[in-house]
Amino acid sequence: MDYAAGSPLDKRVLKEMIPYFAEQFGNPSSPHSFGQMAKNAIEVSRSRIADSINAKDSDDLVFTSGGTESNNLAIRGITTRHKEKGNHIITSAIEHMSVINTCKSLMRQGFEVTFLPVDNHGFVKIEELENSITKKTILITIMYANGEIGTIQPAEEIGKVAQENEIFFHVDAIASAGKIQIDVSENFIDLLSISSNDIYGPKGVGALYINKEARIQPIIYGGGQEKGLRSGSENVPSIVGMGKAMEIAKAELKEEGARLTKFRDKLIDGVTSTIKRTYLNGHPKKRLPNNANIGFDYIEGESLILSLDAIGVQVSSGSACTSKTLEPSHVLRAIGLPHEKAHGSLLFTLGRFSKENDIEIVLSKLPNIVKRLRSMSPLTPKEIPEGVK
Repeated sequence: MDYAAGSPLDKRVLKEMIPYFAEQFGNPSSPHSFGQMAKNAIEVSRSRIADSINAKDSDDLVFTSGGTESNNLAIRGITTRHKEKGNHIITSAIEHMSVINTCKSLMRQGFEVTFLPVDNHGFVKIEELENSITKKTILITIMYANGEIGTIQPAEEIGKVAQENEIFFHVDAIASAGKIQIDVSENFIDLLSISSNDIYGPKGVGALYINKEARIQPIIYGGGQEKGLRSGSENVPSIVGMGKAMEIAKAELKEEGARLTKFRDKLIDGVTSTIKRTYLNGHPKKRLPNNANIGFDYIEGESLILSLDAIGVQVSSGSACTSKTLEPSHVLRAIGLPHEKAHGSLLFTLGRFSKENDIEIVLSKLPNIVKRLRSMSPLTPKEIPEGVK
């Protein structure tokens, strides 16, 4: 139940990738037939991904090494290319660290960054966004949906604000691609980051959609591959895999979304109704179909993770990219949770290979684990009160 950290490779994806490891090994930059076969395979994948996000032209897609590079290329690329227009960036306090730390690095280079607060569900307030805009604002970068608490942002409203003020709009769609419908045209999106790792494709490959009007500066220089925006010989097998993964995700989006929503709600309702002092983090309805972030009073998430892992259930306490620190999730702190509550939250993420029996196993085992851990915790009162927060 930790699909957010990484999804398994779909066997249908692997099947399509295999020929490009050994048989069709040409370099796409080569003019001969072997090279052109590889180039054609890349273009097929580019078209598949563009189609899945309703991009008008597949040429607007650039392949990268993953979501982190896509976010860096988008934010650094657009701000350095257009710095003569301004030096102000607007983002939110709950962005992925690849966005937050990129923005912080730009602050050391003279850029100004506004980190918008969010409400207790994790939503950016449109009025606060509008009030933060200055004459020097050149970029708004807000994620489509938060990978930790599942909250889906009002992307179309944010996009309209950006368009009306002639500001570039970048969206981190890494947590949401393949799970909910994304439309770069309807949402006025100029740049959009996607990761293969999160859509049952191979690790180590991603993509960045770039509207033709949003010209960017490269951050990697070399032989001029990917229209000069991301030099380096293309990872053909992985690009092929990502394209196939997006094609499958689009075809199965509606049915899979309904299935996972049913499982997600069963998990949330089961945990919060049977275990005292538990609560859902994020919005109860406007959330990713596979995401359940649940808080447990009086115990730490780390002990819950280890106890569940001991019986074969894998969960997370937040983003895998921030799990190396002992600090509580910046996302949970931003929605108003104190340190002790933020430390006591678990992130369950479901996926394509999840079964209803998986939910039933957790619901049968978790209450006793929580009871045992609370009995050892000095924070637990003699009588656990009813209610949530």
